[in-house]
Amino acid sequence: MRFINPKTDFAFKKIFGSDQSHGILMSFLNGILYNGEPIVRDLEILDPYQAPKIVGIKATYLDVRAHLKTGETIIIEMQVLNVAGFEKRVLYNAAKAYAIQLDSGQKYLTLNAVIAVTITDFEMFPTFSGVISRFVLKERNELIDYPIGDLELVFVELPKFTRSLAEIETLSDQWLFFLKNAPDLSVIPREMETIPEIQQAFEIAQQSNLTREELEEIEKQGMYIQDQLGIVIKATEDGMTQGQKDAKIEITQKLLDLLDNSTISATTGLSIVEIQALRSL
Repeated sequence: MRFINPKTDFAFKKIFGSDQSHGILMSFLNGILYNGEPIVRDLEILDPYQAPKIVGIKATYLDVRAHLKTGETIIIEMQVLNVAGFEKRVLYNAAKAYAIQLDSGQKYLTLNAVIAVTITDFEMFPTFSGVISRFVLKERNELIDYPIGDLELVFVELPKFTRSLAEIETLSDQWLFFLKNAPDLSVIPREMETIPEIQQAFEIAQQSNLTREELEEIEKQGMYIQDQLGIVIKATEDGMTQGQKDAKIEITQKLLDLLDNSTISATTGLSIVEIQALRSL
């Protein structure tokens, strides 16, 4: 057996955000957020596209978005490339998911909590050794919780997870091992056969269960990621000299048909005006 890389955009959505993924997503969230306790017992997987309800607020596209029966909304994003402005984008997406719950005339009391889970294939917090970090609103000096804990940012840094199969202990460990190592495996490990949802995730990730079109899409996404990593490495090796501007333009030209101007600007550092000029060529 060969398994697709669950860290690619298409594969992550297929495994965790498709119609057959309810049990998988509940197990994953219980492992990552609730120490393996069955806190999440039911959920509704929503269209991850957030159509803005407020004029002037741009649309965003998330990997997975779910509504728990207890009221909370959970948004999940897998991020492979560490792009400029990413930290702000995470906060923006969480704040927007919270704000767009209200229609005109509705009361603030109807707002439900939002948990933003961000999985990164790079280290975001080098001085923090933990794989999973959770941020909430607190008073700066006394660290007193804000009266309403409705907004939480959860980060999962995959490079920090270094446990082998023999060292896996928790449900969280199993899901992290799956995310990080699935493409390198040829069989489902015996240590992970006891969790039906993880077995189902492996089955969805089997290349033999995908159509040719799906495999081509995954391959294209993988090549794109490698190309962008190569550009970043080359730019760094060249000392980020005058070629930096040309590299940014080259990246932008590749992204014009894929992303909106704001996202391209956050990724490349070019201004909206510069991007609009490139679109007009």
